[in-house]
Amino acid sequence: MGGTALVAGVSGIVGNNLAEHLVSTGSTVLGLARRPTRGLAGVEPVAADLLDPDSLRRALAGYRPSQVYITTWMRKDTEAENIEVNGAMVRNLLDALRPARSVEHVALVTGLKHYLGPFELWGKQGALPATPFREEQGRIDLPNFYYAQEDEVFAAAERDGFGWSVHRPNTVIGYALGNAMNMGVTLAVYAALCRETGRPFRFPGTTMGWTGLNDMTDARLLARHMAWAAMTPAARNGMFNVVNGDVFRWEWLWGRIANWFGMEPAPFDGTVQPLEAWMMDDGATWAAIADRHGLVEPDIKRLASAWHTDGDLSRTIEVQADMGRSRRLGFLDYQATDETFFDLFDRLRRGKVIP
Repeated sequence: MGGTALVAGVSGIVGNNLAEHLVSTGSTVLGLARRPTRGLAGVEPVAADLLDPDSLRRALAGYRPSQVYITTWMRKDTEAENIEVNGAMVRNLLDALRPARSVEHVALVTGLKHYLGPFELWGKQGALPATPFREEQGRIDLPNFYYAQEDEVFAAAERDGFGWSVHRPNTVIGYALGNAMNMGVTLAVYAALCRETGRPFRFPGTTMGWTGLNDMTDARLLARHMAWAAMTPAARNGMFNVVNGDVFRWEWLWGRIANWFGMEPAPFDGTVQPLEAWMMDDGATWAAIADRHGLVEPDIKRLASAWHTDGDLSRTIEVQADMGRSRRLGFLDYQATDETFFDLFDRLRRGKVIP
């Protein structure tokens, strides 16, 4: 692939896996974050705060990236605050890069809330959208910080002449620690807690979450998709769903996850039992498990994001995304979702993150 790529949010699930992929293609990779992870092979760390224009200009002075990948966001208390903060981060980054005149392509990661609206506003938009979601479905009439991020990219592209792509994954599963939206690691920690303490491995969500069809996005597949779009002329200025290519029901996948951890799943009786409440007092228990097994992270808050997992598992509709647009342009990658989880669990165990 070559060239210089800047990954904003390199410490997150998407950014971490994207940086690894770009390094493997021969790109020079700059990894930007407030506290960039040291030790990512082949990635040059760039420390800057996307909400501080001066720090961005200083940190990026002298760099000339040709591809920019925006994989980060900040969660605030209200959607109005989300719009203000996340729009500003995109605007500040692209303004800081403008003097170099080097950017050829900007890729932005959003998600399927493009079609659904923010979690806390679900159901307020009237009729629920039809699935599978297709990219030609327009914006819904609800405040959404994704739209603010897109508008900042579009405005800068019009001003500066670069191409862009927008990538809409479903729930992203992949390796990263300390991430605000991390179902894979959250479920691994929950399963390990259940096994170590003898608690039942219960599905915490709704009946629709249990029986409805879903899809997901492997962070490694998303990384390949973003790099593909940046280098494919036909994908220029395109919006793309990005999912693994299979569909599943949690009533099938839950048992497979339980079996990977050497357990039987608890029967599902339709009762919603949110993980956030179940895991609220598990800090000391996890610290003791980490000490007993020599794990690298004793702070459960650095690993689990139960609120986000609860939101995904408590949906009231089926959620799938159509990949036809990418397929027609030549992106044909496929990933089995159960193997996505198993690959992650293997890596977490090898890295002494879970016992």
